[in-house]
Amino acid sequence: HAVALLATGWLTLDAEAWRLGVSRWLLGAIVLAVALGLVVPVRRAFAVHPLSALQSEWSLWTRDWELDAFPVARELGIGIVPYSPLGRGFLTGSFASPESLPAGDYRRTAPRFQQEHFAANLRLVDMVRAIAADKGCTSAQLALAWVLSRGEDVVPIPGTTRVERLDENAGSMFVGLSAADLARLDALIPRDAASGPRYPGGMMGLVDKP
Repeated sequence: HAVALLATGWLTLDAEAWRLGVSRWLLGAIVLAVALGLVVPVRRAFAVHPLSALQSEWSLWTRDWELDAFPVARELGIGIVPYSPLGRGFLTGSFASPESLPAGDYRRTAPRFQQEHFAANLRLVDMVRAIAADKGCTSAQLALAWVLSRGEDVVPIPGTTRVERLDENAGSMFVGLSAADLARLDALIPRDAASGPRYPGGMMGLVDKP
């Protein structure tokens, strides 16, 4: 178990102790790699070595883990590091169709970006855009502000290769979402609002394990 655990994360040395951060996807993937035949849940991983951070996909269109691993992480005092907080870029409104994605882009294989789900998910983009307009911010800033509103133990990691997008993302810290704003978002974009699974095939079996 220790081998599987250490291989799934990264160690960082600070003045106090070694701390371990673990990706939920890797928790499952590495177990298969070492042929243990099961997914290492958060509680079992924590029992082997204290974790300081848990990385998981979390955004307005990916909220399923709120029902399982998230409450366990918060109970154990593990920091939350959401990746893809912009819904893999979809919630920014940058893509009008699957063909808008660059050739060879991984998202062309993701179920939510396939034609049968893409059109249905555009309605989420419209809702985010409308609320962002009311708040005087961009869609990306609204989506990030929502993730930041989840708690002080939540530190999202939006990816970008452009300085202007970095500045835009940083601006999300100044988007104040009231209780009414959050209630509106919950009503318009509930936990199961997205059409299609996050990953293809059996990959979903490697995530969402408390």
